[in-house]
This record gives sequence, C-alpha cells and structure tokens, in this order.
Amino acid sequence: MAENISLNVEIRKEVGKGAARALRRNNLVPGIIYGGEQDPQAIKIKFNELLKLLKKGRFMSTLIDLGVGNNKEQVICRNIQKNVVKDLPTHVDFMRLSENASINLFIPIQFQNQNICPGIKRGGVLTVVRPEVELIVNAKEIPSELIVDLSEFELGDTINISNIKLPEGAKPTITGRDFVIANIQAPSGLKSSEEETSEETTDDPDTDTTEETDTD
Repeated sequence: MAENISLNVEIRKEVGKGAARALRRNNLVPGIIYGGEQDPQAIKIKFNELLKLLKKGRFMSTLIDLGVGNNKEQVICRNIQKNVVKDLPTHVDFMRLSENASINLFIPIQFQNQNICPGIKRGGVLTVVRPEVELIVNAKEIPSELIVDLSEFELGDTINISNIKLPEGAKPTITGRDFVIANIQAPSGLKSSEEETSEETTDDPDTDTTEETDTD
C-alpha cells in the first residue's frame, strides 16, 4: 500500500477573490476540505510545502494525513487549480474519507523482469498502452502501484488487465472487456526476417513439377 503524505494546514477566515489573491502574495495557497457529513472548512497552505509535495508525484492518488490546527483528518486531494501561465497551484480541494469509502484513482503500472522476458530477449519491444489504470479502491487501502511480471511473456503476446493481480476489493472502472495494458511487439526488421523465412519454407525451389515427354 502507498505510504501516506503528511501535510499541515491552517484554518482561514479570509474568503473571496480579493482575500485569495492576498494569500497568494504572502506565499499561501487557499483550499477547502469537504465531505464526511461535515461542513466545508476553508484552509490555507504554505506554498513551498505544497509545491514540494506536488513535485514528488502521486499527490492526488495518495492518502493525506492533514493536520488542521490541533486536529488531524484523513483526506485525499480531489482537485488542484493552477495558474495557466506558471503552472503553479492556486487552490486545492481535499475530500474527507470515511472508514469504508471507495474512490476512483489512477494507479501506475510497474513492469518487472524485463531482463528475463522471453519475448524481449528475442528482440521484442515492450509497448505500453496504459501506463496507469483507473481503479475503484477502498480509500484506506490504496495501492502504490500494480505489478506486471513479464518473465513468461513471449514475442507477440498481449498483456491485458486480467493478467494483473488487483488488490482485494479493487476493480477497474472499465467493465465488460479485458482491455489491453501492453504488448510485446517484434521490431520491423525482425518481422521482415520472419516473413521471408516463412515464404522460403512454403516455396521449395528443389521441387520440379515439369513432366518430360518422350518424343522418340
């Protein structure tokens, strides 16, 4: 399971666009916490602390232990508004999580044992169709990644969602089909070589089908 993120925030009384701009000038980012059958709570976050966590990645798919004054709440980030020019955070939305809550998250896929994969050792190339998959997961058991073991995949094989062992209780948001995650393709040069070999075996030059006629 993914390791939780810790972040401290402060309750804010300032509301409105003018107050939000003033916060940003003071290196603070306005935000809000909602959900969990409680009233929404306006907060403010230190810009540098938030930016540091965002640069680490997976901020929107990891549980966050949010320190709010003397209290702690377990939340997940549901939206980050950013400056369209500088691509820096300008507002953050957090959602409180109940014990049995289920949420939709994109979980990254890790491909293991590429060095011993039979298809890759024969010259094949791993082509990733989906580097991450959207799952419905228990909010308290968010996986950090999904693992694909390539140790038995051959040249030309397709890796589908059914080839991945999902965490207990997790299920894809895409239903009704065994969708593709990746495949192991032969490079164009290798394909041409195999096609030529196939053609040679079907066209035997030593076979003479001409009948000789005795004219004497």
